[in-house]
This record gives sequence, structure tokens and C-alpha cells, in this order.
Amino acid sequence: MFAVIKTGGKQYKVAKDDVVRIEKLDAKTGSKVAFDNVLMVGNTDTQTIGTPVVPGASVAGTVMEQTRDPKILVFKRKRRQGYRRLKGHRQHVTLVKITDILTDGKKPSKSKKTAADIKDGAAPKAEAKKPAPKKKAPAKKPAAKKKVATDKKSAKKKAPAKKPAAKTKNKE
Repeated sequence: MFAVIKTGGKQYKVAKDDVVRIEKLDAKTGSKVAFDNVLMVGNTDTQTIGTPVVPGASVAGTVMEQTRDPKILVFKRKRRQGYRRLKGHRQHVTLVKITDILTDGKKPSKSKKTAADIKDGAAPKAEAKKPAPKKKAPAKKPAAKKKVATDKKSAKKKAPAKKPAAKTKNKE
């Protein structure tokens, strides 16, 4: 069985146990996601096309990883003008493993929490009850005193007086 889903402004053809690279979703690794914009559901014999979506159909998946695509270089240039610009871009993406394709209004089966859900959900609550101890700011050291030159050698010498300018003879 396969389905065509719409997410992030794009359409994807998915089947059970597929790993799909889609636009970034706000979900943690290991959490479950559901796609309700199912445009088409079918298998080799029959297909159901939605107008615009198939009523009661949904696709369930699990977030495997939040990552970024490879870098794309954008280079602009104008000939004979000395104008060149180089920019790079990496798109944020989410890897989702499709677990179920559901029709007729069925809901995805709720299973036990994954290890990632337990780490993300239970640990912050225990830490939130116990306030962190405040640390005192480190004491500032007094500024070092400047040394005063007392030796004749280390004292600044005065510049010698300038010699008078040479006299010139004017012929009149």
C-alpha cells in the first residue's frame, strides 16, 4: 500500500517502512508524527484520489533524525564589472520513518514510550523541582600599581635643542 502526502509545500509518495527526507518539523527525535494531508491512497489494484484530500486517511511516522542537507553554493557574477558574490546554504530537514498508512478514520496505535521520549519528558520534571544553587561572582583583584622610574637611565631624556636653520645669501 502507498500514499501521497503533502507536507512543507511538497508532495511525497510513501509506503510503509520508507524513510523520507522532508522539510523541518518541530518534533524531537523518536517522537511520533501524523500527516493528515493525504492526497492519494492505493495499492497495485485500486487507488483512491482525494478532492483535495482523502477523507479519514492519515499517515503515521516516527522522527529518526533532525539534520541538514548538503551545502548548495550560490555564485553571482557580472562580466567585466569585477562583481562576484559567493554564498552557501544548508536546508534543515527531518528524517521520518513511515510506520502506518491508515484509512477509514482509524487512529495510529499507541505504543509504549520510546527511550527518547522518556529522556526528554521525565528528566526535566525531576530537575525542575530542585532549584540550582547560586554561585557567587569571583572577587575582583585590585589593579596593579604603576612603577615610577627613579633611575637616570630609565627616565625619559629630553630631545636635544634644534639647530638654527642655515642662512641663505640673497642676491639683489
